[in-house]
Amino acid sequence: MPDKIPLDYDIDSYRYELPPEKIAQHPVSRRDCSKLLALTRPTGAIHDHVFTDIVDFFSPGDLLVVNNTRVFPARLLGNKESGGRVELLVLHYPKEMSLPEDGSGNCRGRAEVVGLLRSSKRCRPAQRIIFADDFSAEVVELLADGKALVELHYSGDLALLLEQYGRLPLPPYIKRKKGEEGRDRERYQTVFAARTGAIAAPTAGLHFTDDLLAAIADKGVERESVTLHVGYGTFAPVRVRDIRDHQVHSEFLTVSQKTADKINEVGLRGNRIWAVGTTTVRALEFAADASGMMHAAEGWCSLYIKPGYRFKLVKNVITNFHLPGSSLLFMVSALVGREQLLSCYRHALEHDYRFFSYGDAMIIQGE
Repeated sequence: MPDKIPLDYDIDSYRYELPPEKIAQHPVSRRDCSKLLALTRPTGAIHDHVFTDIVDFFSPGDLLVVNNTRVFPARLLGNKESGGRVELLVLHYPKEMSLPEDGSGNCRGRAEVVGLLRSSKRCRPAQRIIFADDFSAEVVELLADGKALVELHYSGDLALLLEQYGRLPLPPYIKRKKGEEGRDRERYQTVFAARTGAIAAPTAGLHFTDDLLAAIADKGVERESVTLHVGYGTFAPVRVRDIRDHQVHSEFLTVSQKTADKINEVGLRGNRIWAVGTTTVRALEFAADASGMMHAAEGWCSLYIKPGYRFKLVKNVITNFHLPGSSLLFMVSALVGREQLLSCYRHALEHDYRFFSYGDAMIIQGE
């Protein structure tokens, strides 16, 4: 008889009933009009607010750390030469390989990407997918887990072609009909998005407006940025019963020396550091050493934060409400405790909070 899985590691311990109407399909009229559930970790106290109240939680000298990644239009719809429809979800921002001229003065480009292909009949190596007259792809190799190595061929500026022909990769639980995605181009980006490369938004940051950030700054709160390009793993289901056996996807991050120095300065003088979103938590914990000192970092991060993880730096977090049985739920449980977190979720459901990417927020005070 197999050993019993401890509750904190059993995937079933992270299931909760979520009525479909609680999943936010659209953002609220103003970013900062969403609800805000406040949890004080030492006492377990829960209070209800609106997001603009967040200014009151900060003290002069505190530091807000955000993820400044920008989502790119990573969903490309095209046709095989036979006419069959194909969708390519580009998993990482394309790296251009060459840009020779084609003899007519036009730049011809190639870019190799890994993506997910979806079509009625499985794509084959060497198959061509046409997105537009001067924009196509060729399947190079089929990989594991439905992925494929694909080479993009194009004329002109690849970034402009992606903006013109690509669609925003909204989460699968947000439903849109063709032509309904226009508003998402603005609202599924944070106001501080600056570095293109994500296929999902760092959604805790979606609640901030320029005016709210100005009010936070007026209170004497500083702001720094990290970059973590959110990948497909944020949507990927956990397929194991024992969550210790789950493997998270790698995501590319950058923590500058300037950001690391500021975090160390704020920490040493005893002010609080507020991480906006689980992606920022992941970046900060990746770049911190065992003593809690931050260092500049750049590279692929596969840090998996689950119950039992000892946080080196992060104590205070702003986050959204996450999917049942998801690795993001494990991460927040590692910070506040599984039972306390699920108690917050029950409170949120009873008080008509909206869930997931376009939903409401939660602020966790650790000290």
